[in-house]
Amino acid sequence: MKRLLTVITVALTAVMILALAGCTESGGASGSGEINIGILQIIDHPALDAARNGFINGLAEEGWVEGENVTFHPYNAQGDQSNAHAMAQHIVESEVDLILGIATPTSQALANATTTIPIVITAVTDPLMAGLVESFERPGTNVTGTSDLTPVAQQFALLTRLLPEARVVGIMYNAGEVNSQIQADMAKEQARALGLEYIPGVAPSTADVAQVTESIVERVDVIYIPTCNTMAAAYSTIVRIAEDMGVPIIAGEEGALPQGALATEGINYYNLGRQTAVMAAQILRGEATPQEMPIQWQEQTTLTINTAAADRLGIVIPPELLAAANIVEY
Repeated sequence: MKRLLTVITVALTAVMILALAGCTESGGASGSGEINIGILQIIDHPALDAARNGFINGLAEEGWVEGENVTFHPYNAQGDQSNAHAMAQHIVESEVDLILGIATPTSQALANATTTIPIVITAVTDPLMAGLVESFERPGTNVTGTSDLTPVAQQFALLTRLLPEARVVGIMYNAGEVNSQIQADMAKEQARALGLEYIPGVAPSTADVAQVTESIVERVDVIYIPTCNTMAAAYSTIVRIAEDMGVPIIAGEEGALPQGALATEGINYYNLGRQTAVMAAQILRGEATPQEMPIQWQEQTTLTINTAAADRLGIVIPPELLAAANIVEY
């Protein structure tokens, strides 16, 4: 069945790419002035969707408005790496002017598909470790963009302030995602530095998340989840199981809070997408090349607390944290 779905997905993609090719023959940066931008996203979830929307709106602020002088061609791999590679190849063959890669797996697929078309990336934790650039300061490839490296130290400091009696942390991630593994290693280091025990909960796919959560939830006081695409796609499952056991969740990004996570201190993915759009605009205007444009980070973080989750779990939030936080209720 999975093979059939993959074949259908690729077939549909091929049909879409024929339409895309028709657009690029009449458009293109060197023709009428209209440009074509491919977008490849690994999966739907709030953080990545926000980054995509921020990019599109950010380019409009830079003068490239959809329907006027730019056409976006979005593709979504639905969490399947084979889809990502097939779609990356289709985008490259359509001869778009620039490509946006959203998340590490799709950015790697795009980089493998072309070394000439400019690629800007976003929501990629470590472009160097992912093999996308030669260095942060000077990428040296056709890839540049923004990193969503999570402020893990700040998030663990938040964990200890919200849950001072917590002693054992469950760290849930997919070791198959480079971005997730990097952050999990950082989380383990922070736990050790704070004298906390940790129990890894490694789920190689969304289908494994429920079982992995159930296997650790009775042994931990809190669950920490970095910005992991696999976990993000299954947040509702993790929250349901954890809340039934009275275990709170500290998240790597604020998109987890509408699913019921307790709190985070992290970046804003919409603004990260806008930041990436500014970089793309510089490339499109001929002011910079990916090879010479350093990777960027978002320096400002936002403390967000889900008071509804705190109430369900019987957690009292310190007044000083409430005063400093963006309060949501989910």
